[in-house]
Amino acid sequence: MFVLSSKRCNRPKFDLLLLIILALGLHTVEGVWPLPQAFTTSLERYPLNSQAFYFGYGRQSAAQPGCSVLDTAFKRYFSLIFPDYTSGNGPLRFHQNKPFTVEISVDHDDCESYPNEDSSERYNLSVSAGKATLNAETVWGAVRGLESFSQLVYQDEFGSYFVNKTEIEDFPRFQFRGILLDTSRHYLPVPAILETLDAMAYSKFNVFHWHIVDDPSFPYQSSTFPDLSNKGAFHPMTHIYTQSDVRRVISHARLWGIRVIPEFDSPGHTQSWGKGQPDLLTPCYSGSTPSGTFGPVNPVLPSTYQFMTKLFKEVSSVFPDSYIHLGGDEVGFTCWRSNPDVRAFMHKMGFGANFAKLEAFYIESIVNITSALNKTSIVWQDVFDYHERIPKDTVLHIWKGTPANYKEELSRMTKAGMRVVLAAPWYINHIAYGQDWRNSYTVQPQNFSGTDEQKKLVIGGEVAMWGEYVDATNLTPRLWPRASAGAERLWSDEKQTSSVDKAFPRLQDFRCMLVRRGIRAEPLYVGHCKHEYQGI
Repeated sequence: MFVLSSKRCNRPKFDLLLLIILALGLHTVEGVWPLPQAFTTSLERYPLNSQAFYFGYGRQSAAQPGCSVLDTAFKRYFSLIFPDYTSGNGPLRFHQNKPFTVEISVDHDDCESYPNEDSSERYNLSVSAGKATLNAETVWGAVRGLESFSQLVYQDEFGSYFVNKTEIEDFPRFQFRGILLDTSRHYLPVPAILETLDAMAYSKFNVFHWHIVDDPSFPYQSSTFPDLSNKGAFHPMTHIYTQSDVRRVISHARLWGIRVIPEFDSPGHTQSWGKGQPDLLTPCYSGSTPSGTFGPVNPVLPSTYQFMTKLFKEVSSVFPDSYIHLGGDEVGFTCWRSNPDVRAFMHKMGFGANFAKLEAFYIESIVNITSALNKTSIVWQDVFDYHERIPKDTVLHIWKGTPANYKEELSRMTKAGMRVVLAAPWYINHIAYGQDWRNSYTVQPQNFSGTDEQKKLVIGGEVAMWGEYVDATNLTPRLWPRASAGAERLWSDEKQTSSVDKAFPRLQDFRCMLVRRGIRAEPLYVGHCKHEYQGI
């Protein structure tokens, strides 16, 4: 929104005003993406010059120089705000070098901590002559505000930089706004993950769900069980994530205010685990003899839980976030049913022929292991669907079904008092010709049958990029800007962002901004960017 005048003007005067605006090259940006909760801007604009532009800390700010998060953010955003800055030799300018300062004040000094599920991302931004004031409760909110400020800056036809008088009051609608990357079906080199984290921050995503291992490969290099990657990765030297790699990803994410939540999915999706851990998987039988194939994790052996306890103890120390994803989806029962030892265990436990009870026994045991490590578990919806007894603080993750199906699931889960993350409508590894981002944009995460208290239990959503057909060659253009549609749905007020047609020109502008920042975001439709992608 921009303000010309609070009074009505007749048509001739309005036309004259438009001619003056066009003659002077006056401009406002299309808007910030995702759209802030309250956003007003005017045609009053202020010149910016890289030689006289400063970031600073407010006197009353709890964070001061030396704050790792903000000091790093200042360096990053200087380069993003002035992309053609080259030690003073910029384009021709017609404005004096009037100083401009962005002053940041935060209420809490969380400079050396990690973002968590309760971290505030609220900020207020006021842009006036010579100064922008950014106030936030935490450094994470300040980082979100710096992203918004960077999107307000634009260049005229001569290359001079400007920012308009602006007021923003902003906070996220949902606390959990995630991106899932799958690094098992195709290995993603660390630089590709770091670039994704950068692009996530530009769209104000705050959770990286790292689906790090699965059936095809086990690239996580465990210090406790090195054979898991030695024998389970595509290649034990080139296609692994070392402990150093993992620390690098977590550190990079932290500086953007992004949580890193690992997923070690079991008892299904574990074929790669069995290559490096003997007796972990269930031997399948053909009649009375082993077939030589293996099924899910063997849930009847004490050694299974001893292994899982040691592995998750390591994982809990490596990944600092309080959440850990335990999977629990798509468990086939055929192999369990064929195995005489499993059937004997079922009889002993009184499970009869109900293998869902055996899966419940296994998942409950794993959740107890992670709970003892002070971790909150996330599990796929299958765990709830099988009526498994899990702690009330467990987060349920909806991944399948039509809108009617997942709305019904949302109602049932929240009625049971469980917190929920919605991913089903944002599986954007599925591609379609045309503007399929529109489908992501029109999702309504709280549009289901339930009380207001139930709807508060929907803590957010996640955009998933599964890796069957995705590696580092096509990850970025397939992900962006399509994922940004989900980003706005999860951050912004739903009533203000209900129109895909109004969103389209803003998303086009945002996509061009991503391209100028070096993100290979695919086009939305016919058109061009002022600064086209220049190649690798």
